Amino acid sequence: MNKTQTTDWVSVSESTDFIHQFPLNDLKPDSTYYYASESTVQKGKQPITTAKGKFRTAPLPNTPSDLRFCLMTCQGYPDRDHKDGHNIYPAMQALNPHFACLTGDLVYYDNDMPRAYTPRLARYHWERMFSLPRLVEFNRNVGTYWLKDDHDTLDNDSSPGSSMGEFTFAEGQRIFHQQAPMTTGLSYRTFRWGKDLQIWLTDGRDFRSDNDMPDGPDKTIWGSAQKEWFRKTVSESSATWKVLISPTPLVGPDRGKKNDNHANTGFTHEGDEIRNWLKANVPDNFFVICGDRHWQYHSVHPKTGLHEFSIGPASDEHASGSPGEDKAYHRFHLVKGGFLSVDIKRVGGKSQIAFHHHDVFGKIVYEWQTERVV
Repeated sequence: MNKTQTTDWVSVSESTDFIHQFPLNDLKPDSTYYYASESTVQKGKQPITTAKGKFRTAPLPNTPSDLRFCLMTCQGYPDRDHKDGHNIYPAMQALNPHFACLTGDLVYYDNDMPRAYTPRLARYHWERMFSLPRLVEFNRNVGTYWLKDDHDTLDNDSSPGSSMGEFTFAEGQRIFHQQAPMTTGLSYRTFRWGKDLQIWLTDGRDFRSDNDMPDGPDKTIWGSAQKEWFRKTVSESSATWKVLISPTPLVGPDRGKKNDNHANTGFTHEGDEIRNWLKANVPDNFFVICGDRHWQYHSVHPKTGLHEFSIGPASDEHASGSPGEDKAYHRFHLVKGGFLSVDIKRVGGKSQIAFHHHDVFGKIVYEWQTERVV
């Protein structure tokens, strides 16, 4: 090791689920860092546990760099396809991604027993899922971004002000920030990975209108501040490829009775507003990757040409609910579990981006790519 950093010891307690987030500063770009996390019963005593892992840092914005990242979503505990955790985790880790994105519905407070009627039961869902050996191994060795959706905030199609027993939406927001590797700041974020990639992570729960509100210019999923931030940062970005990672769809198509996302008629006004803005401002190098839907697809919006890739659920057992293949939208459609990987590389004077749908064991079941002169 050329240089090491050591943090101060901190006390943790049951009130924070024994979690503490350590900020690491002055890291070199485009580098692999190794770490050891130690715990003990009392400051000054010998560590009783040590967890080791690694992560990569992003290249500088002016540095061309080949990249790979993976994405998953929608993992039910009873639907896991291996007792040690979902098969997608060793399959993703085998691809050696620079980072991964856990794209919402990471636990199911309402569907998986016991239902999280209290904050203590909500924490139990996180403890149970993320203590599975395969999830521990993956998350120790791959840097991750986490997004939330409805089931890991409160319950199905939830919005601010709702509750489930003693467990409130506000408490669900707080617990997610506690459990996820992120700061206590805004839940929508953007990150640059070298010259050729910038990602946007949006929040579809914290700022939304009630689903039953009549559609119109005041009905929103993102909220005005998030939309303004999104338009500003996308307009300012010089990245070759721009990718929105959203917990819910913008393109779809979705089931006709759904009324919770931008692909549904209940949010047509804001959905059209966002899609039309993207067509007018970034028509050739912007893509959407979404969680939430329990099937895999690649769709192209018929009017705006916006491409969307649905990751699909974390296991075949969790796959269901598709309205069926729609040739007006779909370039690919499969009601199966798996994950998505994205590769970016330079070939001659061009930058290529490739999207790969994988089954739960990592086999590629669909791929699509495009390129730009750089």
